Amino acid sequence: MTHRLVLYDNLSEIDRLTEFMDSLTEELGLECADGFNLHLALEEACSNIIQYAYPGDTGKTFCLDVETDDDKVVFTLTDSGIPFNPLESAPEVDVTLSAEDREIGGLGIFLIKNVMHTVEYQRRGKENVLTMTYLRTH
Repeated sequence: MTHRLVLYDNLSEIDRLTEFMDSLTEELGLECADGFNLHLALEEACSNIIQYAYPGDTGKTFCLDVETDDDKVVFTLTDSGIPFNPLESAPEVDVTLSAEDREIGGLGIFLIKNVMHTVEYQRRGKENVLTMTYLRTH
């Protein structure tokens, strides 16, 4: 099964992402906790695109493609914004430190890496492509 959601570079679009993810979670019959974690990871990834790939509300769009089968769900985010590899550029996060002692930033990528089973980044031509795979348990 394949789904596509086209989002604008505006944080108000997170509401549309929430509706999309709620529908997808229900359609796939995912446990509530799994759906919540996937939604959180996708919200973080989309927020990063909105805030950093397209600085200043430009009216540009980016795509979330979802491919599902019995074993996995593959989320692919594609944008034409500023080149950015979150896997290399995000700071390492020491979650053993208190919030006050921790550097700002990087928690979103940390969350994505811990929710998804694989996370890959590619720069294809003028596009950032972030592919995140979640393995389904039966």
